Amino acid sequence: MKVIIVDDESLAIFKMEKLLKEQTVVQDIEIIGSYMNPHEALEIAQRQFLQLAFLDIEMPEINGFELANQLLNIQPHIQIVFTTAFQEYALKAFEINALDYLLKPVSQDRLIITLQRIASSLQVSAGTKNAGSIQLNCLQSIHYIDANGETQYFAWRTLKAPELFAYLLYHHDKTVTKQDLIDLLWPEYDIEKSTAQLHTAIYQIRKVLKEARIELEIKYKDSGYSLLLGNQRLDVEAWESQVNQAPPVTAETLEQHLLILELYKGDYLADHRYVWAEYEQERLRLVWLAHIKQIAEFYLQRAMHTEAISLYQRIVDKLPHMEDGYFGLMQIYSTLNHQVEVRKMFQILTNRLQDEFDVTPSQELIDWYSKYSR
Repeated sequence: MKVIIVDDESLAIFKMEKLLKEQTVVQDIEIIGSYMNPHEALEIAQRQFLQLAFLDIEMPEINGFELANQLLNIQPHIQIVFTTAFQEYALKAFEINALDYLLKPVSQDRLIITLQRIASSLQVSAGTKNAGSIQLNCLQSIHYIDANGETQYFAWRTLKAPELFAYLLYHHDKTVTKQDLIDLLWPEYDIEKSTAQLHTAIYQIRKVLKEARIELEIKYKDSGYSLLLGNQRLDVEAWESQVNQAPPVTAETLEQHLLILELYKGDYLADHRYVWAEYEQERLRLVWLAHIKQIAEFYLQRAMHTEAISLYQRIVDKLPHMEDGYFGLMQIYSTLNHQVEVRKMFQILTNRLQDEFDVTPSQELIDWYSKYSR
């Protein structure tokens, strides 16, 4: 059982560590880390599979309830146990679906009851994986992270089955009509052959998921198919949720934003080049763009030019046909009085837009550059 402890009091952390080491109910408890800074707990949750978190409720910056929600966004399977000296928080704790609520000072007998509950909830048959510990990934390519944190790829035997899986995953928990699937994937076949191809692909998806021990259900209902996501975590939804829920970028929240930024591993289904995915791919790129620009603008406010340049260059690399990265770099270089670099950025953008789209930069950028060049 992989555990973290988060409390803003060092003595409370020491006490919980001691109780966990002395208990005999669960033989294999591994304390991954104890943190007084909740941001450190969020960071480890991005990198390592966790099963249990003991969280103090009253903490500065991020209280225990907020931290629990962020941890659950990263690892939805994680069990939460709140520790606090205040009884009045109990109702709210269980609204968050916490496994337990421990009043300080925590006794060994009370902790044992909690551990027995957790041990029961984590029991799985030998040789099987906890479904909640597996993450499905659609950023860059379709793959999954297994219970050990290792990247795994599906063993597809045809080209259409993974595309059908990706399409059902995109529309998860919604019924997609059989005809829509046939029109998308087998438009060149007659109805009998296309239906047979669809059935074969559905069978293969179910078989591949079973081999990977991923508990996803594909249901046939109302002349269509739906993929039920259940408790499985989807990387793109977890990332977008964190972007939307993140507080404004400040010195205190910068680390959190940088961690979220690194969760974007690549464009949506970029390796597969599915035409139907292009709209969602572009939408998510714009979400990423808005987020990275917030961080870059914070750096500029703090005159952290090197860091801001790095982020704007990432924008240019990922979105070479959009002005945002070039314009950001031009403004920084003008502040630093690097005239050659300003002209270079303007020329690169102008040439690229002209060669590939036969258009010029926006009037706003042209006006800014004209004023700068005087």
